[in-house]
Amino acid sequence: MTYTTGICVCLLCISLNPQKIFLKHFYLSYNDFITNMRNFTKEDFTNNKVNLHIHTTFSDGKADAFDIVKQAKDKGYKKIAICDHNTMEAHKVVKDNILIPAVEFDVWCGYVFLHLLAYNVDVNNEELQAVCAKSKKETELDIIRFFSKRDIKKLIQAIHNAGGIAVLAHPCCCWALSLDRFVKKLVSYGLDGIEVYYPYPRWRKYIRFSNPDCIEKIAEKYNLIKTGGTDLHGKFLN
Repeated sequence: MTYTTGICVCLLCISLNPQKIFLKHFYLSYNDFITNMRNFTKEDFTNNKVNLHIHTTFSDGKADAFDIVKQAKDKGYKKIAICDHNTMEAHKVVKDNILIPAVEFDVWCGYVFLHLLAYNVDVNNEELQAVCAKSKKETELDIIRFFSKRDIKKLIQAIHNAGGIAVLAHPCCCWALSLDRFVKKLVSYGLDGIEVYYPYPRWRKYIRFSNPDCIEKIAEKYNLIKTGGTDLHGKFLN
């Protein structure tokens, strides 16, 4: 399976009209992006060099998206990902080499409610835009987001069609009777990765249905990309 879109770098280009300056994107293929993601190490995630789970004021976070990018560069991060709930609007205004365009979707898979992260997506892809939030409330309020009507199979396909990869967020919070069988089902739908390095902050440290120690083994069993992030909702990166 090969996909031809995926954001990599952002260059400032000047058109023939010197008064018009625009940002031009160059894209990695789906397979190349996966290769890059597999190059991140456990230490990158645990030592604050890579954080692929950050929220901003474009959804329910407190951080300014521009400021988050500045903080990441000042602190020497390799990569970060802003993945606001159900919206990619931040990536339409904030573009930087350090930033991976991403989004976190609310979706059901049978009786299990989950968050699905999408990385390296073309933020202007119409198919993916169609499943994004239509109002700010759909990016903020849990009670509204909980009643998402997205279809998990179609959502993963839309992510792939936008050049991205689909990653299961904070898997221990999924109330599946067997997380292993649940992940296996998602893999059959096209799941690419799983969030292994995750601190389970706030209420998530108390409401867990699986042991975090088993997640890495599940990732290896199904050859999934291992990702990580802090699920930042505050103003400051560590």
